[in-house]
Amino acid sequence: MPRVCDLSGARTTRGNRIRYRGKAKYLGGIGKKVTSITRRTFKPNLQGVTALVDGRPTRMRITTRCLKSGLVVKAPRRKHTYTAQQKKKG
Repeated sequence: MPRVCDLSGARTTRGNRIRYRGKAKYLGGIGKKVTSITRRTFKPNLQGVTALVDGRPTRMRITTRCLKSGLVVKAPRRKHTYTAQQKKKG
């Protein structure tokens, strides 16, 4: 299963880890020098959540950013609450 958010589409991205040595000029040194650059990955913080989609609970993988911003309505823990709502609708 890919590491992708179902709502925002956030996925693993790549970047660089830069290593420096030396002392900064404003601290009295001759400046920082780059000694190595290696590739690294930035992974989204995905959480497995049971969310209500069209009135039905479905399992989704969502980033914590989407959860905190309120893009998802989490399903109630007890099953009888949403089954009773579905019976009322028809």
